[in-house]
Amino acid sequence: MTRGYSAVVLAGGDGTRLRSLTRQLAGDDRPKQFCHLLGAETLLGATRRRARRLIAPERLFTVVTRRHESFYRPELADTAPNTVVVQPESRGTAPAILYALHRVALVAPERPVVLLPSDHYVSDDDAFMAWVESALEAAQTRPDKVILLGVAPDRAETEYGWIEPSELLLGPSPSPLYAVRRFWEKPSAPVVERLVQAGCLWNSFVVVANPGMLARLIRGAVPELVEALAPLVSRLGTPWEEETARAVYVRLPTTDFSKQVLQARPADLAVLPITGVEWNDLGDPARVLATRKRTRWRLASA
Repeated sequence: MTRGYSAVVLAGGDGTRLRSLTRQLAGDDRPKQFCHLLGAETLLGATRRRARRLIAPERLFTVVTRRHESFYRPELADTAPNTVVVQPESRGTAPAILYALHRVALVAPERPVVLLPSDHYVSDDDAFMAWVESALEAAQTRPDKVILLGVAPDRAETEYGWIEPSELLLGPSPSPLYAVRRFWEKPSAPVVERLVQAGCLWNSFVVVANPGMLARLIRGAVPELVEALAPLVSRLGTPWEEETARAVYVRLPTTDFSKQVLQARPADLAVLPITGVEWNDLGDPARVLATRKRTRWRLASA
């Protein structure tokens, strides 16, 4: 199952864009990752189960936010010790990732890690995690790159980020790896049509790299964030970690990993195109409803 890889599941967001839908489905204000949007499992439960196909429990880390404790506590009751990273507040994806990377570095600093958002739908867990494993293997060959899984588009989606690949770095077999020329964040419909014709890919926000390379990427883009979290590093695993985290987070600005880190450092990135798997980001009510309709049709047709 595992070759010593680690995973970080990102589950600390507030899910405000889906609040009206999730309130209707759950009857309360729980964020989307704790909702049963597509079946018997919550999105977080499905993401963690998918990750366990490849990642050992003691190396499967989950980032949450303290105010959601009543929702995540039952979900994470069976986790390995020290693998739940509790943020005092939500300050965006970049602080969540950096905090978790410090935890990962305590147990597996030299092995690649995958970042998995908890609000994705994939049609085939085994096939998807096989692509993740290919990216983890590529990260060992190219430890100087942060690798993104790029999804072959099946529609002209204007609400996703797009990746424009450039030269081939590895491959073509078994999985080609390309450099990244640039990002296109939520492009207009005419631009999307050109991107589809040019072979561009959706940015899945599934990210693979060595922990040290990810930390360097963040430092290069937002060095002030690295410095702000520095007092927390020396307190990891001590009785003072929670208190220090509260003191650090209260001063942190919200920092988005995709917009403020990935888009700022394209030269440090690579993209591994994935095919044969239906994928959706469930951050928008229309996409959730469309995915629910497709999954019900698939079950009824089986």
